[in-house]
Amino acid sequence: MPIFRWNEIIPTMHVNLPLPSPDALLHSQRLTVFIREKIEAAGGWIGFADFMEAALYAPALGYYAAGATNFGGAGDFVTAPELSPLFAECLAVMAREVMIVAPFILEVGAGSGRLAVDLLRALEILDALPERYAILELSADLAARQKEMVAREIPHLLERVSWLQRLPERFSGLVLANEVLDAMPVSCVLWPEGWRDGVALERGVGWQEGEGFVWQTRPAAGRLREAALAIATAYSLPPGYMSEIGLLASDWVASWGSILERGSLLLIDYGFPGREYYLPERQEGTLFCHYRHRAHAEPFFLPGLQDITAHVDFTALAEAAYAAGLELIGYTSQARFLLNCGLLSRLSERLASNDPARFQVASAVHKLIEPHEMGELFKVMALGKGIAAPLVGFSGGDRSHTL
Repeated sequence: MPIFRWNEIIPTMHVNLPLPSPDALLHSQRLTVFIREKIEAAGGWIGFADFMEAALYAPALGYYAAGATNFGGAGDFVTAPELSPLFAECLAVMAREVMIVAPFILEVGAGSGRLAVDLLRALEILDALPERYAILELSADLAARQKEMVAREIPHLLERVSWLQRLPERFSGLVLANEVLDAMPVSCVLWPEGWRDGVALERGVGWQEGEGFVWQTRPAAGRLREAALAIATAYSLPPGYMSEIGLLASDWVASWGSILERGSLLLIDYGFPGREYYLPERQEGTLFCHYRHRAHAEPFFLPGLQDITAHVDFTALAEAAYAAGLELIGYTSQARFLLNCGLLSRLSERLASNDPARFQVASAVHKLIEPHEMGELFKVMALGKGIAAPLVGFSGGDRSHTL
């Protein structure tokens, strides 16, 4: 294995971040070698989407594929289901509505398994258990952790849960994707002075001795160029603007047009409609990373040991879904969605109880719905077929008109 200089793996601008263990650093070095060889095989440059895919999903090496919890990755960020079971209890109200058409749930990327456990518990209380709760999980390590949690906390429901490694050919019921789309690889684009003449630049990754991974640009081509020019025209982007385009996320949503027969695709993630995504003040994009509960904007820092993410363009998702034959059922903020599903009444019940953890529950709810926390940044979108609108989660405050 090549010996790297320290600043090739950990840029000096991040010396204030927690240092990894020797084993974790060795793991990151192995992934660095893998990506460097990928760059060399491609002639010295790869698009950022390819870099991000390798950093997150390279077999046995990527952040999600290798079991980042083994190196402290479990503490990089906290998702809504892990804050409070009230999140799942609210989802259960709408899940019951969707399952009228088919009593099945498919959760994509179940993380620790917390949402699956709490959602099944809540549905059991509502006497609305699905006949089958499938989890689509590409990481063998995460799938094992999910099975362990289900078996430990709801062993009597374990037989209802199954694990998949690929999308089904056909599905009816509820498809649940909580914080999935933000981790799909994105292309990075720079709109130069001449974009009105049909020029867009793709920001990619090269390798430079003594520095490590570096940004390099090349003319965007094909579908990415077409999308970049359409975005620049629609939102009147100024020269020098940089941002991301999530072609893979749009393709993933569109794929459900041929898979989903009846039911709903529920997407929960942080992001904006297109006109907010490409605001002038976001001229450096939305790309950022999580490492040990710290957020920063350096995607080349410790490959394999940090999460890399970008906000979701919900307008692009809605357009892709419509073109694929899916209907837009609703779109709103996470706060409004949870309130529509009865969050405050459930909180009141907790506060009226003698549960010693009731004040912790109140703090969690604050994080879930306050505008400066998760309430406004996170959005909820429902797409589907054969579903009568509105679903309860969108009964008030629907923002579909903003897309």
